[in-house]
Amino acid sequence: MQRGGSATGNGSQSWVLRRLPLTWLSFMLFFILVFFPLLAHYYLTTIDEAGGPDKRIFGPRPGGELCEAKHVQDLCRIRESVSEELLQLEAKRQELNGEIARLNLRIEACKRSIDSAKQDLLQLKNVISQTEHSYKELMAQNQPKLSLPIRLLPDKDDPGLPPPRSVPACRLHTCFDYARCPLTSGFPVYVYDTGSYSWGENVDPLVKQAFASSVKSSVYVTDNPNIACLYVMLVGEVQEPLSSPPSPMDLERQLKALPYWRSDGHNHLLVHLSRKSLTQNFLYNVSTGRAAVAQSTFLERQYRDGFDLVVSPMVHALSEPNFLEVPPQVPVKRKYLFTFQGEKVESLRSSLLEVPPQSFEEEIEGDPPADYDDRIIGTLKAVQDSHLDQVLVEFTCKNRPRPSLPTEWALCGEREERLEILKASTFALVIAPGNGHLVASAGCNMRLFEALEVGAIPVVLGDHSKLPYHQLIRWNEAAIMVPKPRITELHFLLRSLSDNDLLAMRRQGRFLWETYFSTSESIFNTILASVRTRIQIPAAPIKEEPAQEIPHKAGKMAGTDANMADNGDLDLGPVETEPPYASPRFLRNFTYTVSDVYLTWNRAPGPFHLFPHTPLDPVLPSEAKFLGSGTGFRPIGGGSGGSGKEFQAALGGNVPREQFTVVMLTYEREEVLMNSLERLNGLPYLNKVVVVWNSPKPPSDDLLWPDIGLPIVVVRTEKNSLNNRFLPWDAVETEAILSIDDDAHLRHDEIMFGFRVWREARDRVVGFPGRFHAWDVNHQSWLYNSNYSCELSMVLTGAAFFHKYYAYLYSYVMPQAIRDMVDEYINCEDIAMNFLVSHITRKPPIKVTSRWTFRCPGCPQALSHDDSHFHERHKCINFFVKVYGYMPLLYTQFRVDSVLFKTRLPHDKTKCFKFI
Repeated sequence: MQRGGSATGNGSQSWVLRRLPLTWLSFMLFFILVFFPLLAHYYLTTIDEAGGPDKRIFGPRPGGELCEAKHVQDLCRIRESVSEELLQLEAKRQELNGEIARLNLRIEACKRSIDSAKQDLLQLKNVISQTEHSYKELMAQNQPKLSLPIRLLPDKDDPGLPPPRSVPACRLHTCFDYARCPLTSGFPVYVYDTGSYSWGENVDPLVKQAFASSVKSSVYVTDNPNIACLYVMLVGEVQEPLSSPPSPMDLERQLKALPYWRSDGHNHLLVHLSRKSLTQNFLYNVSTGRAAVAQSTFLERQYRDGFDLVVSPMVHALSEPNFLEVPPQVPVKRKYLFTFQGEKVESLRSSLLEVPPQSFEEEIEGDPPADYDDRIIGTLKAVQDSHLDQVLVEFTCKNRPRPSLPTEWALCGEREERLEILKASTFALVIAPGNGHLVASAGCNMRLFEALEVGAIPVVLGDHSKLPYHQLIRWNEAAIMVPKPRITELHFLLRSLSDNDLLAMRRQGRFLWETYFSTSESIFNTILASVRTRIQIPAAPIKEEPAQEIPHKAGKMAGTDANMADNGDLDLGPVETEPPYASPRFLRNFTYTVSDVYLTWNRAPGPFHLFPHTPLDPVLPSEAKFLGSGTGFRPIGGGSGGSGKEFQAALGGNVPREQFTVVMLTYEREEVLMNSLERLNGLPYLNKVVVVWNSPKPPSDDLLWPDIGLPIVVVRTEKNSLNNRFLPWDAVETEAILSIDDDAHLRHDEIMFGFRVWREARDRVVGFPGRFHAWDVNHQSWLYNSNYSCELSMVLTGAAFFHKYYAYLYSYVMPQAIRDMVDEYINCEDIAMNFLVSHITRKPPIKVTSRWTFRCPGCPQALSHDDSHFHERHKCINFFVKVYGYMPLLYTQFRVDSVLFKTRLPHDKTKCFKFI
């Protein structure tokens, strides 16, 4: 038990002993960790305080001493760098504050300058406004605007004019009522319905039908008789034979019964159209009062000069003449020098015998000869027998001659037989009736018509004859008038004419026949135009083609192609900031009516001898300055051109203010079209762009058109036709037209140069790519050639300037057969335009720059790349030659290049174009 107890006691003692060291150890560790640092700190502090501030060991020290420590030297350097930068920034801030102050002063000065400039600009605007107002006042004084006069319409039953002393003494001033025809009336014409009157049953049905068709197509005919200026009544040609021909008294009663005859028939025109060589002059014994008469046959006592009208016969009543059957105008000399076929029953039979005729001196010794026909017969037979030239004269008909008036030469044979003889004749003799009192006859006019139709130059023997519209046509340009006493000199006269003169007369005769005599419509229009010209009323404007615009939306502002606008320091002229300026219109209407009284085409100053703007033709709306006859006045030294900058910035010339219109034909090439339109951005003197949309499909709905700062008019066409390029669109308001293809690639300086050249030659086609025609000896035909050559005869209208007048001629005057062929081949419209202009002007086109092509790189191929393109153009040229009767194209080696256009010259030197 004890052993166990002692063991227990020893265990408890050992556990106490083990526990005491652990407590002690913990206490000691706590004392060391807490009290030892406190004691150490106290001790150290006490030592520093006892040693003084200079001998401190652990206390804080000065900055210099601290920097001596190696581990903080980098921080010191950083602090010093930052301090220096702060000093620099402070200096910069002060400098910028000074600069801001100086700039504020400059801003204030600029504001004061702007205010001053605004005041100056306002003053300049006032000066400009006053100057424009003064200019308008001066223009109004020099060119007053005429307002329409008040039109007083007479009553239906007005008494009319006082009776003239005698009916044969009727003239316009005594028998025509000008009060019914104001200058601005438009010349309204009322046409009676022939079928509503009794004598209408006797009128030839063919003449009646052709006349009615012509009336429907006239722009002057009105249905309102109360406003009419002229009243027209068809009285013949009368059918033959008549069962009961009306007596003169019956005709007079029927005329006086007309509802608007007004007792004396003033302002009436009685028209008698003849289809045969023998036309009875049944109005001879009829008192027509103050009514004028238009017919082919007149006696001297019946004809009232300056009042009545001698008209041509109506051969082609309802049929159009076939131009392909008309013989060519070349060669100039034909088989026969002159021909004549006719028979005169009452002529002296002794003249047909081989007896030398008496001399004129011998005849004059006796009684004065009343009829030279026997002398003419003998002289012409002597020329035929001399065999100096081949002539054909026949004074007896093989078959029975057609009836004729007394002393008039009857026509022999049928019309086709006579035309075959005339086609081989250089001259065709027209012998006037032997009766000097027969001043006009249907037989002579029929001979004249047939000669002009086939290109035989008429030679009229007898100076007493009145040719159709003799007061309005210069017949000496198309025919030769020879008095009968000069019959012995006729042969010498005809042989002395040069080929150039013969060709000019033949061309003029062809024009007169086509324009005034060929169809019933042309005859009726010529009759009305003759009366209108006599009373000095301007012609009605030719209709313009209404432009049916296709709506489109413009996209972003078009950029400027670097290739198009890279002109260096060349100033091409100002891009117009004002609204588009249209060419003046109708400025010379009344000038034409009072100064030009002939039916020839010579209507304007310059070399135009076949220009179709005459008193007898409708007035074109844009004809103010054609052929360079500008109205601008520039005093000496007062021009806007000159040297350097002044020349480039102003067009100069006699028309210093002018713009042009771009007409662009396109067909389903939208991307190419948009690129071409963008290239026109910034082009000076551009009025607008007319896009002729030749496709039946409209443009895409999402197509964005470029905004070039000018109107773009997209015109819808009725059909796909290349002729649409030359329609006189009413959207074109300028005289100058730049016809351009949608893939043409021209620089702005080239376009401006072409425009300047065209303004110096307004009657020509001025363009860039040149072509020429050539004669194929092997095939005896004409060829179209596009090879590079120094000689040309055509300028392609895919990039060319021309006058808008030619658009009217191409669309309304040029033979329809040419336009039909253009539609058939979808080709040759440019050749047709060159033919037309050369035919009218007798001048070649003008090529500018050395360009031979104008296609844009990378564009889709055009129609001209087709293999059949050139074959079709060969056919076109030969067909056009048949229609015109000769080759109107003329060769030229003239080309206009810009030599000094970009050259800078001193201001005291003259700057100009140099043409080479």
